[in-house]
Amino acid sequence: MSDVHDDRNERVPSRQRRRFEGISSRAYEHPADRSALVALRKLSGFDTVFKALSGLLPERSLRLLFLSDSVRVSDEQFAHLNDMLRDACYILDLEKVPPMYVNQDPQPNAMCIGLDEPIIVVTTGLVELLDEEEMRAVVGHEVGHALSGHAVYRTILLFLTTLALRVAWIPLGNLAIMAIVTALREWFRKSELSADRAGLLAGQDLQASMRGLMKIAGGNHLHEMNVDAFLAQADEYEQAGDLRDSVLKILNVLPRTHPFTTVRAAELKKWAATRDYQRIMDGHYPRRTEDKDTSVTDSFRQSASHYADHVRSSKDPLMKLVTDIAGGAGDLGGKLFGKFGGGTSGGGNTGNHGTPDGDGAQTP
Repeated sequence: MSDVHDDRNERVPSRQRRRFEGISSRAYEHPADRSALVALRKLSGFDTVFKALSGLLPERSLRLLFLSDSVRVSDEQFAHLNDMLRDACYILDLEKVPPMYVNQDPQPNAMCIGLDEPIIVVTTGLVELLDEEEMRAVVGHEVGHALSGHAVYRTILLFLTTLALRVAWIPLGNLAIMAIVTALREWFRKSELSADRAGLLAGQDLQASMRGLMKIAGGNHLHEMNVDAFLAQADEYEQAGDLRDSVLKILNVLPRTHPFTTVRAAELKKWAATRDYQRIMDGHYPRRTEDKDTSVTDSFRQSASHYADHVRSSKDPLMKLVTDIAGGAGDLGGKLFGKFGGGTSGGGNTGNHGTPDGDGAQTP
């Protein structure tokens, strides 16, 4: 085990980490991530928009912009970030290390974008906020986006968000775009939960992941914060109030590309305590070589089962009402499976990276 990716890298790693050779993104992808992406693809007009934008988006211009107005991470510039990037790609077995740039921006942020090939961008605000192990989890988070193929949809989301502002004066035109933007945001919020898991696999330090999320929420004041109290906020948020509060939660999250930070922390800690996570750490995980044989039906069924469990265990008043209306969480899971699964099975490239079809970036 080593977290040195390249023989040319002479720097000694801070500690050894397990490598996941040939790991498929299916190993860490959140079931809600897959479900939301399936729903997104079924949205009327999305396929047409996706194909059109894939040929029109100025990717070369985007790359030139970062090349000319940001600092490219290398052995000569931000060498410690370059080490983290190569280590994360080595641990998650991403064959081609994506270019990474540091952009001057006091707002802590990171993203993975690009159509043909992913680009990772981190802001100076983020670099200055996080310590080494916290930053390692963020870099792994972005590498997870790249491995899952999320960069394509993230790029389209950025473009459409800008476009929606420009065509707001056109009757109905903005409504059509915003429908797709809303669906993209819903998927992207779920994809962040997948990438958080990838960040944990890359850093292999749950406390560092928790600290990083706390700092994103409350700044560089760790002596004033407490992980347990921070996680208690997530529980209080979920069960607080009545149906009016449930509706307000939905309205609050709709404009966001990221889930609320306390929710992300709670989700990640919950996953780290599962048998699935332990099996990955023990070396038992889906391989990319098996992706072509993956049943789409099984993926849908897992997603439906996740939603059923979520509704059954949720303390949110609206979720309890949904359970009552659906006649039970198990029945709701069946309805979700019927809606998205369609009883169809076949080869699914749900974990293949580098293609628009893969289930596969503000971050961190």
